[in-house]
Amino acid sequence: MRLVLAALLLFALPTAAAAQSNPAEQTMMQTVQSEHDRHIALLERMVNQNSGSLNLPGVRAVGDMVRTELEPLGFEVSWVDMAETGRAGHLIARHPGSGRNVLLIGHLDTVFEADNPFQRFERTGSRATGPGVGDDKGGVVVIIAALRAMQAAGTLQDANITIVLTGDEERIGAPVAIARQDLIAAGREAAFALEFENLAVEDENDFGTIARRSSANWTLTTTGRTGHSSGVFNDNLGYGAIYEMARILDGFRRELPEPNLTYNVGVIGGGTPAAIDAEGFSVTASGKTNIVASTAVARGDLRTLTAEQDARIRAGMQAIVDAHLPRTDAELVFGESGYPPMAPTEGNRALLARLNAVNRDLGLPEMAEYDPARRGAADSGFVAADVDTLGGLGVAGGNAHADGEWVDLDSLVRQSQRAAVLISRLSLGQP
Repeated sequence: MRLVLAALLLFALPTAAAAQSNPAEQTMMQTVQSEHDRHIALLERMVNQNSGSLNLPGVRAVGDMVRTELEPLGFEVSWVDMAETGRAGHLIARHPGSGRNVLLIGHLDTVFEADNPFQRFERTGSRATGPGVGDDKGGVVVIIAALRAMQAAGTLQDANITIVLTGDEERIGAPVAIARQDLIAAGREAAFALEFENLAVEDENDFGTIARRSSANWTLTTTGRTGHSSGVFNDNLGYGAIYEMARILDGFRRELPEPNLTYNVGVIGGGTPAAIDAEGFSVTASGKTNIVASTAVARGDLRTLTAEQDARIRAGMQAIVDAHLPRTDAELVFGESGYPPMAPTEGNRALLARLNAVNRDLGLPEMAEYDPARRGAADSGFVAADVDTLGGLGVAGGNAHADGEWVDLDSLVRQSQRAAVLISRLSLGQP
């Protein structure tokens, strides 16, 4: 019966796969396909366990599910507690081998907390919906499916692999230096890094992610002299906090634009008085039309493609802030939490070329570079300065971070096949 199944699966492979991939790689292809239902069931169990970033027991429970999958494959699995950052922790797994170290990156948490009504996995044909089904539980299942295929083919035995699955990717703990110290250390030890966030797909074409923009938060507070509105603009009262705020934000809009840069304003308020809450989400303000505003507060984000661009734009923002209207002041503060950019490098492009060699040999479509302005930030940004990195190796889907998040379950097959062969070749030094 097993021989018949293997023959049928081999027959189902693309002609290019049978012609150009070696027997071990054909076994990987067949194993992923034959275990497809198993991995869908695993994905369902993971999705049905809520693991919002602030649901610490839920994040740990998903980590336990992954541990159960990895330990039988020969991985040494540990849990790094992150109580000091206010988060559950991270799962780190190591498979020592003689090959070059390949770091696999994903995350256990989702944006959907326990009180969100969107909680269950549902399947209709090859489409499944559920909280975190793509971001990033689908990516974690791709990792597991690829490793199981490698074990079946014998390529896992000598592979040198480290897995870091963070428990707070969607809402990173503080301080960041502690929250990401283990991931950064793993990146410095690795020869290659592969990140398993959602696959980029447009017009039914798969794309490779060689770059991601950063994500940083900033808070702008402006102040001015307050008094009767009849004196606004005069030498005594000046322009007030709201006009100073408007000047600065419009200066950002007019003076800073360039490719791969955005700086959104998410919340704003001004009056006498005005204040923002400790979480930076809610602004309260009150005032009267005949009183010059004393305070204004705005909070937004900054996204850049390279460290150089990030430093230059921050300096440009500060220069605009410093050109005060009469009798006003302003302070721009960048938050400590945030994600550094994953800049496009020749090393990253070389990794995509290696993936496209896999695609050619397996009879899968080649993947062009995806526009980084269309991608969000990810944990890969924390390692990209130290190691060649390729992102977006998870499943294809849509509506991430929203009710109705969905994935194409068929993509789980091709992504796991791609990953199994790529990881094997990278670690074992094959072309």
